[in-house]
Amino acid sequence: MITKLTESIIKNGLHCPEDKSRIEFCDSELPGLYVEVRATSQGQGTYYLRYKDSTGKTCHQKIGRTTDITLVEARKRAKTLKAEIALGSDPRRDEKAMKAVLTFSDFFENHYLPYVKPRKRSWKRDDELYRLRIKAVFGHKRLNQITRQEIQAFHTALKNHGYAGATCDLNLKVLSASLNIAVNWQMLDKNPVARVPLFHEDNKIEHYMNDKELERLLTVLHTDENRPICQIALFLISTGCRLNEVLSAKWSDVDLEKSIFVVRAINSKSKRLRSVPLNESAIEVLNQLDTHGKFDCIFINRLTGLPYRNIHKVWQRLRIKAGLKHLRLHDLRHQYASFLVNSGRTLYEVQQILGHSSPSVTQRYAHLSTKSLQDAANTASIIIREATANSI
Repeated sequence: MITKLTESIIKNGLHCPEDKSRIEFCDSELPGLYVEVRATSQGQGTYYLRYKDSTGKTCHQKIGRTTDITLVEARKRAKTLKAEIALGSDPRRDEKAMKAVLTFSDFFENHYLPYVKPRKRSWKRDDELYRLRIKAVFGHKRLNQITRQEIQAFHTALKNHGYAGATCDLNLKVLSASLNIAVNWQMLDKNPVARVPLFHEDNKIEHYMNDKELERLLTVLHTDENRPICQIALFLISTGCRLNEVLSAKWSDVDLEKSIFVVRAINSKSKRLRSVPLNESAIEVLNQLDTHGKFDCIFINRLTGLPYRNIHKVWQRLRIKAGLKHLRLHDLRHQYASFLVNSGRTLYEVQQILGHSSPSVTQRYAHLSTKSLQDAANTASIIIREATANSI
């Protein structure tokens, strides 16, 4: 039906005849604009624009419901669409292309995670952050619908909810890493996370023991009845290795003659093989074990016959027994680094032994060398005093 659409018709005249399932009210004022009314929705309809695409095929682009937008707004949108079509645009083609783009949830769960699982040791953390906070905000959006402004708002909202700056940044890094993969795979033109500033808050926690605290800990580790866990802790503080590196260590990784422990690439955080020199205290731990020749792995849970996977519950008891309730297992690695730095070893040596991928990571231990630097500075004072005494 061709007629001049008016507000009166939109409000009172949208009725579909009983013998039809649908009817079109075509606007005589703006060719191509029409309202479709269905028998199941009497009194209301949907605005459409009818046009021909570049191949001459007739297409229909939905503009909006008559209950949602006015006739004036519908005409305005229709005119804009007609102008864009005249310049070569195709709303239906663009809409189909948009629908062909994956949602972030589909991409993350079915493409990103399968890709990073064999390549990234911390992929479970990525998945955890995605499910806890990222999915609810971006999961339903298509990759090319995610904007930088939305990401910035998400980042700020996390901070406003009381999360630490480093936690907020970690969520953003996971989002950025996944979208970088989408860009690399040409599923997205550019990463919207780019140029969103991080908070860069330093939340590194390190607990260094003084001499008395160290003595208390070592007393517990040498006398407590749970020898296997105590030996693991002693090996950690004697080598500076990470817990995962020690729990997954095999006897084939150890060369007692050369005093070397090889951390395999698969167990290393940097994914690179490295050799850790074994000092006397580390070798003493290994000599006390009875797993050599009986098991592949060095540290074995005799109740299960399998390598240990988690020792934090026992460690909690041990550190409380030593009066060091805040001391984490990872702090034993920092303590080892402090032994080296305060003994005058260079940061480069510390970097190589600990297996840091960058000198900037090792730089955190620079402040520990204050005593060593003071001793070095005092050598100049000794020379000055001697020279002064000789000159008198």
